[in-house]
Amino acid sequence: MPVRINLLAEAQALEELRRRDPAKRAIMFGLCAVAALLSWSLMLYGKTLLRKSELTRLQTEHQSRTNEYNEVLAGMGRLKQANLRLAALQELTTNRHLNGNVLQALQQHTVDDVQLLRFKTEQLFLRTEGTKARTNSNGRVTPGNPPTITERIALILDCRDGGANPGDQVNRFKEALAEAPYFRRVLGQNGEIKLRNLSAPQLNTETGRPFVLFSLECRYPEVVR
Repeated sequence: MPVRINLLAEAQALEELRRRDPAKRAIMFGLCAVAALLSWSLMLYGKTLLRKSELTRLQTEHQSRTNEYNEVLAGMGRLKQANLRLAALQELTTNRHLNGNVLQALQQHTVDDVQLLRFKTEQLFLRTEGTKARTNSNGRVTPGNPPTITERIALILDCRDGGANPGDQVNRFKEALAEAPYFRRVLGQNGEIKLRNLSAPQLNTETGRPFVLFSLECRYPEVVR
């Protein structure tokens, strides 16, 4: 029976021992773990990039919506101011001073020997600026005030008293106007008709009769609109 001799047995045994070396297996395991960790890290990095991109998109969209919201609020504020101005104009139109009413009252309440020479109306409108809403350090909001218009009206009547005793009819004419329903309504309880000036007696060259000139002032109560 032939005898076989393996001359490479020692080398093969060394190679097998090298393959079974624990250190090598540990190194291979470590390399695999590092590769897996790198793969996981790359996957997480990719997801992070996607999340950052999504976050940037949402922030941009939120900022756009915020700007639109602020524009809507600003538009509502302008609309509110426009409505306030329109309401003020309508109130001014419907409650404005009408000289026709004054002339009608003067025509219906006359006194003998008193002649109305001149009729004058003085109207003054004073604007008061509004204030904006303020927020203090505690977060408490103090509401603002809209601008206002203060209306001042004065009625001046230049008259002539040509009666038998010039000057006697001045107070009668003044009392007659004060009792007129129109003047009682517009002047109120605190309003009055004042004698502005009274001249010395003068002679009418055409009739030869004396007369006096006087002026009455009716100051209407101030109205804030």
